[in-house]
Amino acid sequence: MKIAIGSDHAGFSLKEAIKKHLETRGIEYKDFGTYSPESCDYPDIAKEVAIALKNGEFEFGILICGTGIGISIAANKVKGIRAALCHDTFSAKAARAHNNANILAMGARVIGEGLACEIVDAFLSSTFEGGRHQRRVDKIHLIEDEQQ
Repeated sequence: MKIAIGSDHAGFSLKEAIKKHLETRGIEYKDFGTYSPESCDYPDIAKEVAIALKNGEFEFGILICGTGIGISIAANKVKGIRAALCHDTFSAKAARAHNNANILAMGARVIGEGLACEIVDAFLSSTFEGGRHQRRVDKIHLIEDEQQ
């Protein structure tokens, strides 16, 4: 499994903790920045991670900003991306199982490191159930296609 990970300045510290967590689990990742707590713009990071995922370079993505809201909105502008903002393990599991989410977004000012790592584990260990959920994901893709 290969993960694309990125954050803005507000999410930098949490991103570093999640990278260590991924390393302890033996999960390969690439850090798309930011590389310091100095101010930066979350849409730039979200775009890089989302495009790398869309191009098939990575299986999943993890994005972090202060609330997780802005970075998830930006990532979802890339066709084929289903970024889910999750601040609990139930939502993370459901995002994968029901929505086939391919990017996990979190807010560093909303949750702590311990919970964030649990959410990452829940997201990465869950699988898409398909069935009636596939029909709904297909409809999301149709909306994207209609906007082209």
